[in-house]
Amino acid sequence: MTAPVILAVDDDPTVRSAVEADLRDHYAEHYRVVGASSGDEALHALRRLRARDDPVALLLADQRMPGMTGVELLQHAVELYPDAKRALLTAYADTEAAIAAINDAGVDHYLLKPWHPPEERLYPVLDDLLETWRPPPLVADLRVIGHRWSPASHAVRQLLARNLVPYRWLDLEREPEATTLLELVGEDTAGLPVVVLGDGNAMSRPGLPELAQAVGLKVQAERATYDLVVIGAGPAGLAAGVYGASEGLSTLVVDQISAGGQAGTSSRIENYLGFPAGLSGADLTMRAHQQASRFGAEILTPVCAVRIDRVDPYRIVRLDDGSEVTASGVVVATGVSYRTLQVPGVEGLTGAGVYYAAGRSEALDHEGGEMFVIGGGNSAGQGAMFLTNHAAHVTLLVREPSLAGTMSRYLQEQLESADNLSIRYGTVVTEVKGSDHLEALVLAGGDGTTETVPADALFVFIGMAPRTDWVQPVVATDPAGFLLTGLEVGVRPQGWNVARQPLQLETSAPGVFAAGDVRAGSIKRVASAVGEGAMAVRFVHEHLANL
Repeated sequence: MTAPVILAVDDDPTVRSAVEADLRDHYAEHYRVVGASSGDEALHALRRLRARDDPVALLLADQRMPGMTGVELLQHAVELYPDAKRALLTAYADTEAAIAAINDAGVDHYLLKPWHPPEERLYPVLDDLLETWRPPPLVADLRVIGHRWSPASHAVRQLLARNLVPYRWLDLEREPEATTLLELVGEDTAGLPVVVLGDGNAMSRPGLPELAQAVGLKVQAERATYDLVVIGAGPAGLAAGVYGASEGLSTLVVDQISAGGQAGTSSRIENYLGFPAGLSGADLTMRAHQQASRFGAEILTPVCAVRIDRVDPYRIVRLDDGSEVTASGVVVATGVSYRTLQVPGVEGLTGAGVYYAAGRSEALDHEGGEMFVIGGGNSAGQGAMFLTNHAAHVTLLVREPSLAGTMSRYLQEQLESADNLSIRYGTVVTEVKGSDHLEALVLAGGDGTTETVPADALFVFIGMAPRTDWVQPVVATDPAGFLLTGLEVGVRPQGWNVARQPLQLETSAPGVFAAGDVRAGSIKRVASAVGEGAMAVRFVHEHLANL
């Protein structure tokens, strides 16, 4: 593959030459720097690159250009290179226009002129954008053959997608190649889903841990004893992993699905400090995973902790494969899961039109369809906005009479401005209908009337339940199942056998801490979860000092 392109666009020849020179000084080894003097010239260059199937990693455009502004150029460029990172070069006087471009046009960043010295004001920003640019593989070595209405196929695809493993999906009903490939690997439709690995070997109806190991995910711990074991790899768990490993603790992080937790499935997190253009849950996950791994933390997925035993002063964490690890300190950061929709017809259609996350694979399966989202929180709003890029129409179903108090204002404004989205307040789903896949929903209004509407997909974001049943015999919870910590567990809770009082974020079991959404009284935001994960490590150190 040819080197990815960085395209710099400015109508001022002196500025353009300076930008190109700085870009070549820093990026010439791995990227090809191309310049253009206008929006039209840039689009012409992009069309030529697209015709040759050359990758484009970054577009850097000046805002004030005659004929076509930088924002207009970057908006047009999305049609040719939707995955390219986009940055605006602007004067201080155009800051408001740059911020509007981030909010309304999906621009990733803006840079103020002059940008010198580039080592401080140019390269760090562009390095960050380029590190998170991931060109889609031309041909993925991994292929998944299945039926789009199969829950088993959906589970396989979800595992790969949420762990950022590239694969090619071959729907048996839509792509003749699927049948041919089945014959070549000696499998038939009775064994669907079939995963064909890069070496040509096939796995028929693989278990998720078996598949994870086959595609290179880490599923077994390297050692028997750790200073710190973190259960859950959402924002709180990954933060604990980063801080624990960076401060010299031997650290193991395990998650039953994938790194990132629920935040990892978010299409756009727009209120996270330091990312004015927002970032996707996948980007946040990738950054945090890389950071924790760089410091030496081990991360296992999909691996589920099923029990914690006290063998004072240590804690034994037992895993679902029958293995166990010993820890001096434990951070429980298992987060919450969305409550399942309890209405007739749901159970048989989960994974076949009814979903509890709005990912790219689900959206593509229902491209151009009628999609419904249940929920009134930020996750529901983010999911609905993401789906507007793929659906003919999205309907957000909200039980309450308004979104005030449950959803951030910026998301409400985005929902209100979307052309192919509508909101139905005071509405609930009472039944889902379909044979092998979702076909219709029965909706009930506040006045008791019901209506049956055709539906291609339903995405459920209702309520939150903590994942704590596995730890409750050892750790105290509130009536809803959230873990009690600090002063809430009392001065000397039952079974407390150390001289000191419980530390902040410490549960009723000495040395077991809780962070993030799983903790009673926590603020359900990504930033607060990251903060609690970092804080928990500070208290783990204090606990270890007293062992």
